[in-house]
Amino acid sequence: MKKNKTSRSAPALLSLSAVLALSIASQTASASPGAHGPNGEHLDQAAAPNAAGLARLPDGSVNVPKLAQRRMGLRTVIAPESEAAATVQIPGRVIADPNASGQVQAAHGGRVEAGPKGLPVAGQAVRQGEVLAWLRHHAEPYALASQQAQRSELRAARELAEQRLKRLESLEGTVPRKDIEAARIEARSLSERERSVNTSLDAREALRAPVSGVIASTALKLGQIIESREVLVEVVDPARLLVEATTPDAQLGAQIGAASLVGMDGAKLQLVGAARALRDGVLPLTFKLQASEGALLALGQPVQVTAALKSRRKGIVLPAESLVRGPANEAVVWIKAGAERYIPQPVQIQALDTHSVLVTQGLAADNRVVVQGAALLAQIR
Repeated sequence: MKKNKTSRSAPALLSLSAVLALSIASQTASASPGAHGPNGEHLDQAAAPNAAGLARLPDGSVNVPKLAQRRMGLRTVIAPESEAAATVQIPGRVIADPNASGQVQAAHGGRVEAGPKGLPVAGQAVRQGEVLAWLRHHAEPYALASQQAQRSELRAARELAEQRLKRLESLEGTVPRKDIEAARIEARSLSERERSVNTSLDAREALRAPVSGVIASTALKLGQIIESREVLVEVVDPARLLVEATTPDAQLGAQIGAASLVGMDGAKLQLVGAARALRDGVLPLTFKLQASEGALLALGQPVQVTAALKSRRKGIVLPAESLVRGPANEAVVWIKAGAERYIPQPVQIQALDTHSVLVTQGLAADNRVVVQGAALLAQIR
């Protein structure tokens, strides 16, 4: 009797399960915003969309369907093998052209006073000969007292000489003319000596701009006491700058044909010359910088110089954006191996300029290389 009762209840349980499943499905389909299921799931959220076939395969390659390729803007080219100038990258820094820059220094110590337009500030444009500030000289107490005493003596002597000159002029005709001229010359000499001493007691030196350009740095403050030969202001012409690079290879200067700055468009370098003496174990190379108006460089700024040598090397020239970094931080390009399959290929490169590189090893002339969108391929997991 119990067996029959159990067999009759089984269809009922199945029916109840079906009803519950249909109820949950209907609740999910018509769930209001913010509704939750029995386990805390969001019923109003749609299922995660499919990745449309984007996947990284076990061998490291990636699968990219045609539609995804168009969305990612992938572009490939068959780059032929060619020749390009061999390059080398050397560190450098921006320096001032000695013919278009200068320093303002004090010949003697003194106290700083503001110029006609106030004290100069960094970045201010100035003209050659413009007064930037005044430097009022100060003397030691003993020297100052000696000058003041000398001024008093000269004043007394001048007054006596002027009185004697007046007496002689009143006796003109009875006194020889040569005595009158001698008295006049003596009075004039004493007056000039007194004026010179007065000027030295209240002397101030004009600090003038040595060249036309921009204030690169300034150390002037009102009331500041400075010593002689102290550098107070540095003026530089931003349109005439130099780049000084250093290399341990003493023969490199004779091999450079052209040069440019890494990461700075519109900045070209022209080799001025290589030094003939090592400095701290390296050889300085001086380049003349020809930069566009948008390329702003500061004195002392570290830069990386790409120097093209006169010798040439064989390889495949590619845009710099086709190059990415692999998991081991090695240079990698992506090769199209099929309609939807791309393979990462480690390569060895040399930078040609800011926008292009030369692949010397790792590619063949018939490889179809991704030149646009390579960074997106590297992000596929």
